[in-house]
Amino acid sequence: MQLDAKPKNDELDEIDRKILRILRVEGRITNQALAERVHLSPTPCWNRVRALEEQGYIEGYAAILSQRALGLPDTVLIEVTLDRHDDDMLVRFGEELARLPEVMEANLLTGDYDYLIKVAVSGTEGYERFLRTRLYKIPGIRHSRSTFVLRTLKRVHSVEP
Repeated sequence: MQLDAKPKNDELDEIDRKILRILRVEGRITNQALAERVHLSPTPCWNRVRALEEQGYIEGYAAILSQRALGLPDTVLIEVTLDRHDDDMLVRFGEELARLPEVMEANLLTGDYDYLIKVAVSGTEGYERFLRTRLYKIPGIRHSRSTFVLRTLKRVHSVEP
């Protein structure tokens, strides 16, 4: 099946959904352990996982790194408004954001601000350094507003199927 011909979410059976729920939390689980948990033999389980990957339900696998251990324990949400909204400006700003290692997520928005950016920093000094040496070096920013995250109440990396 082609990636663009992905089945609708309601076409997943309960075994596929269970596989996705387990892999969402335990991406390094062995195929043998996964097969046991979904009550399949290893080969059919492996075939289902490969099909879910090919159909685009599984985009990839990643290690989740600790911001604190990496010396960037604080998270700041920055709302940014651009001077202009032409295609060239939007593309250039997006490319520049993608190059900044502190940026964990960047979303183009509707509403009062153009972007919402999630950034990892080390305290207010690290935040100021990020603004002065990274973000404000990108041309075209008219206005920004920032909020420090005090505590994360829920953090998941994908929706539950």
